[in-house]
Amino acid sequence: MQTVLLPLLIPLVFIVLTLFAWNAPRLQRMLSLFGSSALLLAALSLLAQVQTGEIAVTQIGNWPAPYGITLVADLFSAIMLTITGVVAVLVAIYSLEGIDENRVAHGFYPLFFALLMGVCGAFLTGDIFNLYVWFEVMLMASFVLMALGGERAQLEGAIKYVILNLTSSALFLSATGILYSVAGTLNMADLSIRLPEVNSPGLVTTIAMLYLVAFGIKAAIFPLFFWLPASYHTPPVAVTALFSGLLTKVGVYSLVRVFTLLFLTDVAFTHTVLLVLGGFTMVVGVLGAAAQYDMRRLLSFHIVSQIGYLLMGLGLYSRAGLASTIFFMAHVIAAKAALFLVAGIIRRVSGSFDLRRVGGLYRDQPWLAILFLIPALSLAGLPPLSGFFGKLALVRAGLAQGQYAIVAVSLAVSLLTLFSMTKIWMEAFWKPIPEKAPSQNREAGYKFSLVFPALAMGLISVVLGVLAQPVYGLADQAAGVLMQPALYAAAVLGGLR
Repeated sequence: MQTVLLPLLIPLVFIVLTLFAWNAPRLQRMLSLFGSSALLLAALSLLAQVQTGEIAVTQIGNWPAPYGITLVADLFSAIMLTITGVVAVLVAIYSLEGIDENRVAHGFYPLFFALLMGVCGAFLTGDIFNLYVWFEVMLMASFVLMALGGERAQLEGAIKYVILNLTSSALFLSATGILYSVAGTLNMADLSIRLPEVNSPGLVTTIAMLYLVAFGIKAAIFPLFFWLPASYHTPPVAVTALFSGLLTKVGVYSLVRVFTLLFLTDVAFTHTVLLVLGGFTMVVGVLGAAAQYDMRRLLSFHIVSQIGYLLMGLGLYSRAGLASTIFFMAHVIAAKAALFLVAGIIRRVSGSFDLRRVGGLYRDQPWLAILFLIPALSLAGLPPLSGFFGKLALVRAGLAQGQYAIVAVSLAVSLLTLFSMTKIWMEAFWKPIPEKAPSQNREAGYKFSLVFPALAMGLISVVLGVLAQPVYGLADQAAGVLMQPALYAAAVLGGLR
């Protein structure tokens, strides 16, 4: 079904078009809007196609699985592609003002589409080796985006970022080699059938742990997260918002995929490890955030903390737990991206990201206070916003399985998250303007291309809260498919075994 190819072909076409428009920055900016909008439409079309329970499969070159390259879109993949399209459109709009001419002249937009192609490829691939390939596409594009501009802090952050992610790639490739030697295939549908038949379940569990480390680095889980707050605060806010919305979530997506499809021979061990790591990830992330005064570093630590909630749902390994993870994924992508975009506007109107040098924004910029409060309260889990319903679903799933410890941790972390958001509010908005507030580097923040994406991301949190029941129903439907790996295998392999 060729609709599965569109989320890959559209970014590829716009990589070429933006390269041809290398000396026309304004044309590149317009192409970014068209390309990201086309990607969103393609994702919505695919979502409508698989919403009925169908799993869309395309065999590249008509080579039958498991011998050829397989692209697969189930409901979980389609939801993630749709979220990717939304983030891409809003970041493209924000970049009209948020990315300077120098970065555009050095290839921001071709790299933007290359990153999107890597993300979409990771969501669609049905082969574990090709998942590695798409990870490398993302790594190359994201590394250059992080370093683009050549500022000292950027280069330092980019070096930390690439070293840890290259380590992850090496582990990923090593695990894939061992997996092939054990199972004789890398097609994920075929693996789901062959791995339970392997005579050495301990070896399969060891391979699962290798993938947990490899994907855990990508997802920034405890104790593999330290590269993220050391690097995500260095590039322009448009880049950070793109990264926060997509890159770590690809790591989480990969964890969900392999630990619901492939590594199910020792669930009592593997998923308990995921649950424990989820708890530590929540706590360490939120405590790191509480100690920060740079808004971007504070929000970067919160990326880590919120990843813990996603691991919690996966570790519970129930339909309700997985549905909660999918719902929470949509919520946290919108809330975090909105907060980073708002942080960028605060920097423009105040001249600094440092909370100690900012103040008085509630009086001087009341519209900015509203832009901040919506995603901040959603991230903290206050009703009626999406964060409340996402956390409520996770808590209910945990209580249903008697996992009281992780439920208690998740509730305590919510309170600390509220403390962090209150800290930003008190420092940036409520307190008077400090005497040492920067008088330079201030710009007009009230521009449509900056305000609209932040407002739209915040409104998504409101909509997800208001429509929590039907949205959760869609997530529950996707979780139902994930809990039945035989459906995935049958769709890809057909009558083959």
